[in-house]
Amino acid sequence: MGKRVETWQLRAQFAAGLSRMYGAEVPAYHTLVDVSSQVNSAYAGAHSEAQRLGSLERVTAERHGAIRVGNASELSQVADLFAAFGMYPVGYYDLREASSPVPVVSTAFRPIDPDELARNPFRVFTSMLAVSDERFFGAALGERVRRFLAQRVLFDPALISRARQIADDGGCASDDADWFVAAAVSAFALSREPIDLAWYRELSAVSAVAADIAGVTTTHINHLTPRVLDIDELHRAMTARGIEMIDEIQGPPRTSGPQVLLRQTSFRALAEPRRFRDEEGVVTDGTLRVRFGEVEQRGVALTPLGRQHFDAAMAAEDPAADWSRHFPATDTELAASGLAYYRRGDPTQPVVYEDFLPASAAGIFRSNLDSDTAAAEGRDDSGYSRQWMAGQIDHHIHDPYELYEKVARS
Repeated sequence: MGKRVETWQLRAQFAAGLSRMYGAEVPAYHTLVDVSSQVNSAYAGAHSEAQRLGSLERVTAERHGAIRVGNASELSQVADLFAAFGMYPVGYYDLREASSPVPVVSTAFRPIDPDELARNPFRVFTSMLAVSDERFFGAALGERVRRFLAQRVLFDPALISRARQIADDGGCASDDADWFVAAAVSAFALSREPIDLAWYRELSAVSAVAADIAGVTTTHINHLTPRVLDIDELHRAMTARGIEMIDEIQGPPRTSGPQVLLRQTSFRALAEPRRFRDEEGVVTDGTLRVRFGEVEQRGVALTPLGRQHFDAAMAAEDPAADWSRHFPATDTELAASGLAYYRRGDPTQPVVYEDFLPASAAGIFRSNLDSDTAAAEGRDDSGYSRQWMAGQIDHHIHDPYELYEKVARS
């Protein structure tokens, strides 16, 4: 049977396996990881408080992935698969409502226990195509997309069945672990099968993200994101290496006070070789630009009141200039004001923000697209919500604030 492998060890193997695979598919990812490690080491050496939001080892090893699926059935399978790695759905993100709307609704799968996060904090931001939203998909096209999605099989049923067993058991034997992790990683490999060119172009007219999800017969890792301690320096260092970065860092501005929530940037999506089949069955070589290299800097988790202040600050014409009107300049004041989470209210023990910002996610999606279309005018009758998603996948979707409250009281 072999030695028992615990859930967190499976998760670490899964994250490492995806990293190796993604690095082979997107070589610029290695540059991003190398520069991130250099930035982290330099920052930690120059700032005594650098590890207040996690050890250097954790931060440098930390990753979050992003995948996209087409419907609730596929999302349910993802939920069952990730449960075997101790990753559970947290939060509900509606990217259709962002200032740069994208036709997806999302959740993030991650560990929820502080000790599990400390062992390995791997997360996967998972988006589902909002086919029922007729502001993006007309009735006829929406029905064709549903039929296409119903016919494809993203995951081997044996893999999902084994995942359910491992989740129930809380681990498995090492011999089984090797097969299971390898099979899970390969499920997210970029397919080399020819793409139906006419169908892909039709979906691209709705959204490049829609084409990436429902224009192909498989799913894949869209990005694998390292964490850095100084994202502004990372942005400069990548640019100095000749890597084209998106124009702006997404999320809150850089300030002299405590960094809050999440800041993100990425290198622009690269042209990757793909094969296409035309209407006459002829296969030709081409390229697609859908995958990009994201990187993130995490700050202190904000309370609901703090998020109200954050939204007000970000609505200003110049959020950086307006920031001090909404947030104090020290952890002590931030803790005392009830705007952010600290363990037992101690300003030296900030609770790290483990989740995502829909506006930032949509902004990075959009900034990496050559073109995209906006939603049509009209009412949304699709019924998408956190409750709807939880019922569809048969998994409780955790409230991030409840998790932060629990950590803050510990």
